[in-house]
Amino acid sequence: MKAGVVGAGLMGAEIALVLARAGHEVLLHDRSEDALKAAIERLGAIVARGVSRKAYAPEAASAALQQIVPVSTLAAMGDCAIITEAVFEALDVKSDVLRAIDAVAGPGCIIASNTSTLPISTLAACLPAHRRARFLGTHYFSPVSRMELVEVIPGFATDDAVTGEVMALLETLGKRPVRIRDVPGFAVNRMLHAMLIEAVKLVEEGIATPEDLDTACRLGLGHPIGPFALMDVVTSDLCLQVQQILHDAYGERFRPPALLKQRVSAGYGGGRNRPGWLAQDR
Repeated sequence: MKAGVVGAGLMGAEIALVLARAGHEVLLHDRSEDALKAAIERLGAIVARGVSRKAYAPEAASAALQQIVPVSTLAAMGDCAIITEAVFEALDVKSDVLRAIDAVAGPGCIIASNTSTLPISTLAACLPAHRRARFLGTHYFSPVSRMELVEVIPGFATDDAVTGEVMALLETLGKRPVRIRDVPGFAVNRMLHAMLIEAVKLVEEGIATPEDLDTACRLGLGHPIGPFALMDVVTSDLCLQVQQILHDAYGERFRPPALLKQRVSAGYGGGRNRPGWLAQDR
């Protein structure tokens, strides 16, 4: 199968990797040549240190990289069986990209969005009616090369057979797909951000430090990573963005804490080479 991935950021590049690791030819597109080059270099580093909790022979992992072809134009994806959009989490940005994919994709192509919060049926509105039956959400979790879960979200018009086909494909990639109804934030992000908001409020109120709350979640709740370490990895900027979408959809219970907004504005969002909640070398 030939697959396309649009967006060579952290998520898109690793989605390409798991598809390639399963033996599929993958076209990876980004509007930035520098982003494409950086993505391939980053995937090489991931392969070098081991792409999954599962054991893969080094030669098989290296071969997967050869299956990923960087492309500078979407037109190259005209014969792809599935194209996954994995660009910035904003309705206008994703809508523009989806319209561009629709213009080049074959009539039988499945189009999937890796949105983490935006309703699939809202995104489907930018596509012509005949395309919507083969459009759905596939919300991967970071890091995609290690996390098994994928939320699969059919829209109002998604054909059930297409949903089943995509879930079967994800299983061949070593993923565990779960079907979720199409609502803002889907399921996991609603649960996660309710916890993150409360964690930040505990720090705001001086009840505990980020370090101690992370320890409490790891040792008391069995979480593999604490909420503040997680925010440092995915960035507080993204967490704030998601919470603003959830707040618009569900009201006061998802209002982003003032401290989170203040830290993001001050440049303490975490990620690469920026300070976050926890003191560590970056």
